[in-house]
Amino acid sequence: MSADHQEKRARFDQLQESLATRQSTTHFTHAGISVIAFMLISGAAGKLFYDSLRTPYLAWGAALLALGLLVYGYVSYRKGRVVLDDELKRYETLLALRHELHLDNPAALLPR
Repeated sequence: MSADHQEKRARFDQLQESLATRQSTTHFTHAGISVIAFMLISGAAGKLFYDSLRTPYLAWGAALLALGLLVYGYVSYRKGRVVLDDELKRYETLLALRHELHLDNPAALLPR
C-alpha cells in the first residue's frame, strides 16, 4: 500500500471513530427536556399567581426557575446546531474518503 493510501485510511478511521458518538443529540435532548420543564413550571407559577390574593414568593421563584430553564434550553439548542454543523461537515469528508478508498466497491476489497 502506498503512504497516501495509508494516510487516507488512517484519516478515515479517525473520522469514523469521532462520528461514532454524536454530541449534538445530547445538546438537543437537554434543550427539549428543559423546554418541557419550563412549560410545566411556568404553568404552576401562573396558577400560583392566578389563585393567590397576594403575590407569593414561591410563584416568583418558580417563574425565575422557568425563565432560567428556557434560557438553558435556548443555549443548548444553539450549541447543538453548531455541533451538528461540524458533524455534518466531518460526515461529508468521511463519505469523500470512503469514495476515494473504494470502500463501496466490493470487488476492490477482494485480495489480489
